[in-house]
Amino acid sequence: MSDLPDLPVTFRPGHTRVILLTAGVAIFVVISGIAVLLEHLGPGERLSFVITGALIFGVLAQLARVRVVADDSGVTVVNIASRRHLDWAEIVQVNLRPGDPWVFIDLSDGTSLPALGIQPGVAKQRAIADARTLRALAEARSTAHPVEDQG
Repeated sequence: MSDLPDLPVTFRPGHTRVILLTAGVAIFVVISGIAVLLEHLGPGERLSFVITGALIFGVLAQLARVRVVADDSGVTVVNIASRRHLDWAEIVQVNLRPGDPWVFIDLSDGTSLPALGIQPGVAKQRAIADARTLRALAEARSTAHPVEDQG
């Protein structure tokens, strides 16, 4: 298939990522600014404000790190609290059905892995295109559907 992208390719929810990181920075700046502006606060209280802002930013940054990376060896799915590498042969099907919050990858062991890096929330058409691309890559590279020329 000549319309497949060159590997490696990374899929991530770009708009959602920008929103989360921008909100995280804004929240950190506002909470830290409040800590500086409130004159009656002691040093420990100011520090607790800054730490709270940093924790909120950290949570939002963790939510923004989700991605799916396809390379020659397989697919790496990075979700909020986990990372898993799949060989191409492990992937049976890539699904993004209407109403799904993100892509689900059906695996050869009978389980399904959510891939939060492709989610239709803010950019539905992009998510659909990314899911189709990942599906085509999986079909082209699996042992069930070998590619004539992978060079």
